[in-house]
Amino acid sequence: MKRVAAATVVVGLVAGSAAGCAPAANLTAAQIVARNVAARGGLGAWRKIETTVWIGHIESTHAPMPSMQFELEQKRPNKTRLLINALGDRSVRAFDGVHGWKLRPAHGRPEVEPYTPEELKFAKAGHGIDGPLIDYAAKGNSVTLQGVDEIGGRKAYHLNVQLAAGGNEDVWVDTETYLDIRYDRMADGPAGAQRRVSVTYGDYRSVDGLKLPFLITTGEGSGATPDKMQLERVVLNAPVNDSAFENPAAARSRKRIRPSVATRAFAPSAPSLAPSPKQGELGFPLQ
Repeated sequence: MKRVAAATVVVGLVAGSAAGCAPAANLTAAQIVARNVAARGGLGAWRKIETTVWIGHIESTHAPMPSMQFELEQKRPNKTRLLINALGDRSVRAFDGVHGWKLRPAHGRPEVEPYTPEELKFAKAGHGIDGPLIDYAAKGNSVTLQGVDEIGGRKAYHLNVQLAAGGNEDVWVDTETYLDIRYDRMADGPAGAQRRVSVTYGDYRSVDGLKLPFLITTGEGSGATPDKMQLERVVLNAPVNDSAFENPAAARSRKRIRPSVATRAFAPSAPSLAPSPKQGELGFPLQ
């Protein structure tokens, strides 16, 4: 379950005509990013998005059951809350931009635990709703073009993103659609050794003028069956209260000190959601 949840938070987002056309000649990294942003709906439109709600199911051989329903809420600048429902058991992972917590059913009752140092570091390095390319210069990051690779039978520009906070990440952008195909970043493993987290994006659909991936896959090429997130509905700018990301244990503690402050129940699913058929970037892209 940990692997599935981590891939979901990263994630962050291919429609498809046949590959094989030569990529546009002499494009700079900045020009490729500009075309990517335009293909995804435009910088102005993305800047207007304050929250996203993604609803769908996860298919994983590492999970208690082959298909589990999930709901992912994101809020600027970098808040996430993932709820997974497996056989009636609800597990939650949330990050409020500073602290992270997880709730997992155990011994017949849910237990709240803080993120591990590795999970916290990974969450803090997340790009939130936008992903690594939108507004990269404003974030103090830089992007360089590494060349053209073939990803899943399609030609893609390989971009390297140097982060202002240190480290770097890789993004592959389709040479025809200019949509993200793949995103890689490094994460600390439990023993301290770093591992590469690789996410691929597909089945792009239009949601209120933005292009979002409705299929997110992790673990491809590892020899094992990859994990898949299939989106069914996406809502942009749904009302999401900050308390959705708050650790319920901390809220209960404050309530004991200040009885007048009520604790918040988990937020219900967003009411009306944009197009039905499938998954979507997470951002950022689910990235």
